[in-house]
Amino acid sequence: MRHAKLLLWAGAAMAVPAHSSVTASSDVGFSVENRVDIAADAATVYRLLAQPGRWWSSEHSYSGNAANLSLKPVAGGCFCETLPNGGSVEHARVIYAAPDKRLRLSGALGPLQAEAVTGTLDFTIEPAAKGVRVVMRYAAGGYLRGDGAKMAAMVDKVLAEQLAGLARAAEASKP
Repeated sequence: MRHAKLLLWAGAAMAVPAHSSVTASSDVGFSVENRVDIAADAATVYRLLAQPGRWWSSEHSYSGNAANLSLKPVAGGCFCETLPNGGSVEHARVIYAAPDKRLRLSGALGPLQAEAVTGTLDFTIEPAAKGVRVVMRYAAGGYLRGDGAKMAAMVDKVLAEQLAGLARAAEASKP
């Protein structure tokens, strides 16, 4: 990823989910939580989680094109991206898949890949008044060569943008 792409983590303009916050941070890690109510059914939302090219921002990809992202929603499945000239990157690996209810991945996202950290990205889908509520939590820990609190705030903003994209795609897909 080019250096300019890394800076986008800090200044991403986005639609903010109903709730977005850094829930903890320290020199060795952080956790963030975002949630949004979506006027769609659980099956639609879960199906879209496996199609990140439809909702993930191209600005937060290594190739610059979200269409190059894929996610296989089974244990061991890859959240991967194809790159030019036959390259590829693994963003995360699926460690838990419960269709229409939960998808959990393990991986260091974005610039965290260059650090000695690991992370867990967890999506839960639960009934809500006009459809479903999606809660997205990401916890990362290990050795960070920088300010954990600053990194947490940047990651929170980027993940909030992705969740807002999921909500837009799901609501546009309603039958």
